Amino acid sequence: MEQTTTVVSRLQAVKDRIARATQSAGRSPDEITLLVASKTQPAERVREACHAGQKIFGENYLQEALAKMPDLADLPIEWHFIGPIQSNKTKRITENFVWVHSVDRIKIADRLAKDRPESLPPLQICLQVNVSGEASKSGVEPDELTQLAAHVVRLPRLKLRGLMAVPELTTATALQRSQFHMLWELYDRLKKDGYELDTLSMGMSEDMDIAIAEGATTVRIGTAILGPRRYLIPEELAIRADQKYE
Repeated sequence: MEQTTTVVSRLQAVKDRIARATQSAGRSPDEITLLVASKTQPAERVREACHAGQKIFGENYLQEALAKMPDLADLPIEWHFIGPIQSNKTKRITENFVWVHSVDRIKIADRLAKDRPESLPPLQICLQVNVSGEASKSGVEPDELTQLAAHVVRLPRLKLRGLMAVPELTTATALQRSQFHMLWELYDRLKKDGYELDTLSMGMSEDMDIAIAEGATTVRIGTAILGPRRYLIPEELAIRADQKYE
């Protein structure tokens, strides 16, 4: 009961924080979609958040997500994939997720489109952009974004919805703001070019207030709601090691 109460109270605290951030930015809380990032969290904790009213969850690692989903199949969860994508994982991703936030190259987009079951609606897609310039970060380079967007929008089993970014991990507010603003500018440019976009996925537990001020429509919040991530056991570390680009 204590853990459930904690999840419930943390979820409400984040919603209150979103309300304050949107008010400061002259926006409405209704403009913000809350995605709870549940990587490394047990299914029981996801269930607690779902019972408290949260329905949208994001997973970074396919094997971990697939192990968790059967225990939560009775719940009305909308699953989003938010981690790096290997070519040999696209089929299972398309079969089990409604959204993918991390498409960053044509090869992956083509495989997702090919693998999406005809029995399911088009896969909802965000393009991940590397706004920090860090070599270790996933994401299409900003100057290659237009080419990727033009390709994805032509794929019939995918629906391009917007952009996503994971900015540099820093406490420098000005740097955080500049990288979020860069993503917003790219998003705005695509919209002006005629792309029908409605999703700007940026902002996590540490920086969501700045992300909202810079135009985020989806924030991805994990530890602020579900608590500290569990330490990974060796089998889970192997999952992480497997989630690398080819």
